[in-house]
Amino acid sequence: MSGTISLYADDGERLHTIYIGGAPKHGKGTFLKRMEHEIAHVKTLYPKANSVGLADGAKCNWTFLADHTSFQIIDFWHVAEYLETVAKALYPNDEKKRRQWLEQTRHRLKNDPDAAGDILAQLKEIAAGTLPAAATAKIDSVITYFSNNWRRMNYHFCLCKNLPIGSGVTEAACKTLVKHRLCASGMRRKEHSAGIVLSLRALVLTKDRWSQFWDKVNRFGFSFA
Repeated sequence: MSGTISLYADDGERLHTIYIGGAPKHGKGTFLKRMEHEIAHVKTLYPKANSVGLADGAKCNWTFLADHTSFQIIDFWHVAEYLETVAKALYPNDEKKRRQWLEQTRHRLKNDPDAAGDILAQLKEIAAGTLPAAATAKIDSVITYFSNNWRRMNYHFCLCKNLPIGSGVTEAACKTLVKHRLCASGMRRKEHSAGIVLSLRALVLTKDRWSQFWDKVNRFGFSFA
């Protein structure tokens, strides 16, 4: 598991990112506790900052983020992939129309505060039409996705406030934090050792954390509890 906490300036520039990693299964509870600890610490440092929860569509993400952030936004590019599914269903043999519909719909989603609800209504009308059964089934899956998440698609608000709308930082962390270190050819690790490696890796990737860690060790020593 991997997560990030990023700090942004008023103009939208990312200033700093904290990386958190944990091994699967037994590490989930530990991982979430680390996230909660880091979130609480950042809120103490910056009590007036907006706290935005940004993730993909997994329900467990929103359950966690709802308790720790002011509002939540779903990754724009995950939504765009679902819209591409609709475009292919509508225009399976016309790439020009497919691209045109997709670009126009993405633009609406970013620039119209009511776009998500309007697109959902449009998808329902399309599904009630005369498309082939296979195409209708694909659109139905997108309708379910939008029905569950459309309130988290207020990209117009985020862009007006210079807030991020993509979870690329966290997606990249999955590679830089986990895969680059644990998934090389022939690598095998048990969960406990994987968790240790990920903790060290997070210290290295988070700016200044490695030196802070050793400063604390030098002052207080190691804990063997």
